[in-house]
Amino acid sequence: MTNECKVRKDETLDEALESIALEKRLAEIKYKIVVLSGKGGVGKSTTAANLATSLALVGRSVGLLDIDFHGPSIPKLMGLENRKVGVKENLLMPIGYGENLKVMSLGFLLQNADDAVIWRGPIKMGAIKQLLKDVDWGRLDYLIVDCPPGTGDEPLSIVQLLKNPTGAVVVTQPQDLSVADVQRSISFCEKLSLRVLGVIENMSGFVCPHCGATVDIFKSGGGERLAKTMKVAFLGKIPIDPDIVLDGDAGRPFAYFHNKSETALRFEEIVHQLIHSVENGTLPKRKEKDPMPATLRRYAVPTANDMLCQHFGHCEQFVFVDVDLATRQILKSEVKTPPPHKPGVLPKWLHEERVHIVLAGGMGTRAQSLFEQNGVQVVTGAAVGRAEDIVLAHVKGELRTGENVCDH
Repeated sequence: MTNECKVRKDETLDEALESIALEKRLAEIKYKIVVLSGKGGVGKSTTAANLATSLALVGRSVGLLDIDFHGPSIPKLMGLENRKVGVKENLLMPIGYGENLKVMSLGFLLQNADDAVIWRGPIKMGAIKQLLKDVDWGRLDYLIVDCPPGTGDEPLSIVQLLKNPTGAVVVTQPQDLSVADVQRSISFCEKLSLRVLGVIENMSGFVCPHCGATVDIFKSGGGERLAKTMKVAFLGKIPIDPDIVLDGDAGRPFAYFHNKSETALRFEEIVHQLIHSVENGTLPKRKEKDPMPATLRRYAVPTANDMLCQHFGHCEQFVFVDVDLATRQILKSEVKTPPPHKPGVLPKWLHEERVHIVLAGGMGTRAQSLFEQNGVQVVTGAAVGRAEDIVLAHVKGELRTGENVCDH
């Protein structure tokens, strides 16, 4: 009897020490948000990754935790598939992405990324506790938790372990089947006294990049109607965007690499709503950007003596040309003088000017890479000519390009 009681006492002490360590770790995180969906295939992990990235882009320190043990998508979406976490002073070190984002997933800890995880509830609970308690998250403004679909062990465990999470963001598609499942997720939150921060309607309409017409492939408005019925906030609609798919497969967070696109601006709007809601309206009101129509493309052409400059780094000015893809007509053309030429300056400047495509005679491969990182497409090999003529030729598919004359 004595030995039996001693074992139980030791176990209780261990649990108490674990709770203290967990509380200490969570005390360094201001806001904890879980991302839920009633069913799979609605783009929940993509949404979680882009919300975390968007929060980091507006200056918040963010942790992104993936607890979808049976299908961890975050390593793939963030381009971190083959990375392994380090250990320092008995703590797991999350993988940094840029200046403000830290990422952790069970996928980093598996010996083989294709290994199946066959665990029952208590083991999952223990693993989630370890990903919170034994990870050196440091001080964070936000922890975004990507949960598996449904209302099973993992969402229940994370809500219980976080003690008092800030709230949940629920992701749905517009069609009735998805909306019905998401309604159960909201009921799940209500039963756990978890605040629903809002509903995001993903894959809501497809805007044709050629004609500008919107096609509601999965209907539209289901998530918005659900939010109204359930009396929770509606955060916004994310359209179907081919670049999201391409970036996901390539391991590039869409909101980072295309953060001036209309779809990325939708994520930004959602993030500002979340910040305003979570931080009790303490965020200063930001200056609204002029809306850019979905069919508009802004070109930039480097020029010298009013003609395309063959050597990108030697250009005197840029001609910005706005084109309506639906009509293939130039809406506006203006000349701008670039900032002093230094490595990395022009990609950032053109990105801030919301340029989509640069047409150049030649550009070095490193510069092209910097433009890609800033979400700006580069076309090289254009011949000398007037900027407007070159742009119209590209829009009509008639631009003939030759050798990159400045590939160094």
